[in-house]
Amino acid sequence: MKLWDKGEQATSEVIEQFTVGNDRVLDLEIAEYDLRASKAHARMLNSIGILSDEESHDLLSELDNLLDEVEEGSFTIEEDFEDIHSKIEYELTRKLGQTGKKIHAGRSRNDQVLVCLHLYVKDQILEIKELVKELFKRLISLSEQHRDVIIPGYTHMQVAMPSSFGLWFGAYAESLIDDLHLLNAAYRIADQNPLGSAAGYGTSLPLDRTMTTDLLGFETLKYNSVAAQMSRGRLEKSTSFALSSVAATLSKMAMDVCLYMSQNFGFLSFPDELTTGSSIMPHKKNPDVFELVRAKCNSIQNLPNELILITNNLPNGYHRDFQLLKDTFFPAVKMLKSCLNISHFMFGQVQVNPNVIHDEKYDYLFSVEKVNKNVMRNVPFREAYQKVGEAIAKGTFRPDKKLRHTHEGSIGNLCNKEIKKKFNQAYNQS
Repeated sequence: MKLWDKGEQATSEVIEQFTVGNDRVLDLEIAEYDLRASKAHARMLNSIGILSDEESHDLLSELDNLLDEVEEGSFTIEEDFEDIHSKIEYELTRKLGQTGKKIHAGRSRNDQVLVCLHLYVKDQILEIKELVKELFKRLISLSEQHRDVIIPGYTHMQVAMPSSFGLWFGAYAESLIDDLHLLNAAYRIADQNPLGSAAGYGTSLPLDRTMTTDLLGFETLKYNSVAAQMSRGRLEKSTSFALSSVAATLSKMAMDVCLYMSQNFGFLSFPDELTTGSSIMPHKKNPDVFELVRAKCNSIQNLPNELILITNNLPNGYHRDFQLLKDTFFPAVKMLKSCLNISHFMFGQVQVNPNVIHDEKYDYLFSVEKVNKNVMRNVPFREAYQKVGEAIAKGTFRPDKKLRHTHEGSIGNLCNKEIKKKFNQAYNQS
């Protein structure tokens, strides 16, 4: 069944296979939202006299039955249908006859898919924010637990200055706050109702768009019909930047873990059952989970670019190009959630090495400590720097490993309480 079928010659099977693509599978992701939006639309059509009370009641009842099928996992989109929209209208017409044929009045597949995507994005962002919150809590807890474990800090991949696991875990926790800001911005973009914009130019039917906005729980309308249609692609791109931001945090963190697990570092490890071995080298303990997190999150960081290249030269109005956005957007959302889940799980089992700093190759970490100690004795910084540099060159430098870091955000003053407050403020915004 095709919603645009006029009863004329059937579309070539070759053309149909090419144009439908993967929509039947992907549209199952938005089946719930199409049904919810159809319920709101039916109620609104009843309020303006397009549907009688009885017709509205019957439609709402059948839509609820289909929602039950979606929830149970028994709802399918067979090859006879182009997409979720045609499947639902077919089922309503099969059950209710002429009444089922009335559901499409005042809307187009364009605003149908738009409202589904807006509702889908809202729900997915809330789920991702919750996963980010759980990971944040774990990282902050680890920061507190290992606040006094000193590890090397690096610049240019060279041993630089003292750091700590308190700083390292806390750094990624605070970075998640920046990611929340982008998720919140994407949520606000999604929280606008496009339903009623039809094919992008409205309709002569006296729709009550404020009613469907309230019924579907949107904060506001996307008022201008053309602006609503233009949100296709813009919504996905805006959300993809937020997904990419979270992915960038996870990818960098995963890279650190892969380094820190290697024998050359040995800063942390995980139980054997959470790592993999080699088919030839019996000593290997591979960080496969974090290598995959790194790769998957790097892939997600490409999402904004991919969506931009699909949509950046399209004129105003609907184009079939938009169909391809779902092919990468939906899987990326799932992939990011799985990476957040596994990262949270893995860090619940992390094993920190408390003796890293005792290796003599890290002695030069404390050169700046020596410089600053002399600065506090009123020696000009450049003179203090040169003096320590000469000692290093002569091989007479002896580290003082007693750290005196007190400023906000330093080893001795992590400010985790303030970071938690900042996170909660960002989390509660939308």
